[in-house]
Amino acid sequence: MAAREAGHVPSMTLIATKGTLDMAYPPFILASTAAALGWEVSIFFTFYGLALLKKDLDLKVTPLGNPAMPMKLPSGPAWLRDHELNIPTALMAAVPGFEGLATAMMKKTLSNKGVAAIEELRELCVEADVKLVACQMTVDLFGWEKEDFIPGVSDWVGAASFLPTALKADVNLFV
Repeated sequence: MAAREAGHVPSMTLIATKGTLDMAYPPFILASTAAALGWEVSIFFTFYGLALLKKDLDLKVTPLGNPAMPMKLPSGPAWLRDHELNIPTALMAAVPGFEGLATAMMKKTLSNKGVAAIEELRELCVEADVKLVACQMTVDLFGWEKEDFIPGVSDWVGAASFLPTALKADVNLFV
């Protein structure tokens, strides 16, 4: 039993369903970290999460759908940068260009804090042999072509083909 336990390689599956900038970080950070620890990792990208595998990323932050998201200024005086801006959701919806402003602020904050870009994290996953699995049904649904995606996609399958992998995994996450 001890020998079997010692030889066990942990595994993790993730299901990524969201294609916004803020929701792109969890699957790639978790997957690259687990892979660095020697785990076998597979991510199933479906619906809007599938956009995270496209060659050309144009990810945005949508604070309107995330009322818990703190808004902080990425530059300016320290006393202002450290203060969370409580902006009502109704105001976010009413102000034209607010999503673009929130995206620019988030990208600047990520850069200021030295956080890797999504493209870098995605490439780390490819280099670490994380299986990036594209949902074929979603590809068909949105009328996308395989050429729209990065070459690192390891498989094009439906949920029925991915679920047996998830069934055998030690950790399963829906992010």
